[in-house]
Amino acid sequence: MALRNRKPVLFLPMRIWDLPTRLFHWLIVLLLPASYFSQELGYMQLHFIFGYVMLALLLFRLAWGFVGSDTSRFGRFLVSPLEGFRHLRRWRVREADAQVGHNAAGGWMVLALLLLLAVQVVSGLGAHNRTIEGPLAKSVGQAWSDRLSFAHGLVFNLVLVAVALHVVAIAAYAVFKRQDLVRPMLTGKKRLPAATRAPRMASSALALLLLAVAALAAWAVATQV
Repeated sequence: MALRNRKPVLFLPMRIWDLPTRLFHWLIVLLLPASYFSQELGYMQLHFIFGYVMLALLLFRLAWGFVGSDTSRFGRFLVSPLEGFRHLRRWRVREADAQVGHNAAGGWMVLALLLLLAVQVVSGLGAHNRTIEGPLAKSVGQAWSDRLSFAHGLVFNLVLVAVALHVVAIAAYAVFKRQDLVRPMLTGKKRLPAATRAPRMASSALALLLLAVAALAAWAVATQV
């Protein structure tokens, strides 16, 4: 008996990433090299400014992970680690990209990067070098400031490793699976099966409010108000 031809799946553009999430992503991409080179060139005041901006962004992203758009919420993209490993086993299988938001493995990578960046920023607040010290260095004491200074350098290397793995994964998806993970983070849109349910997008006004609160909190830390 002849097999019936399957009807081709219709793919249509769909908005999956909100503007706040995309801006957060690309600002972090810019802040990492800016922070590194400002420290290497001895512009420590600028280095701390970059650190305070990153602190505000991370505080915003933490809040956005609970009240933001569907694809930005931790509860939506963090699945069991076992599912993440199962997904990785298929990394060379070429298939249509029907994933809304982060995939099972990508969600854990995002969480790891956020945690490493948080440790990096917090350790910098209490760290010191020969010419300058963080706003919390005196509060934590010399011994803890020394530990935080060591951690600040060590964790940055871990951040670089995590970023490298992230870039390699994006390249591997492009080469082996023919899936473009960069364009959706630029445009916010992705071609998905027409029957896919569109994720709910949170209010931009809410994002601005959260960012303002996060910036105020970062300013309070910087000035020790």
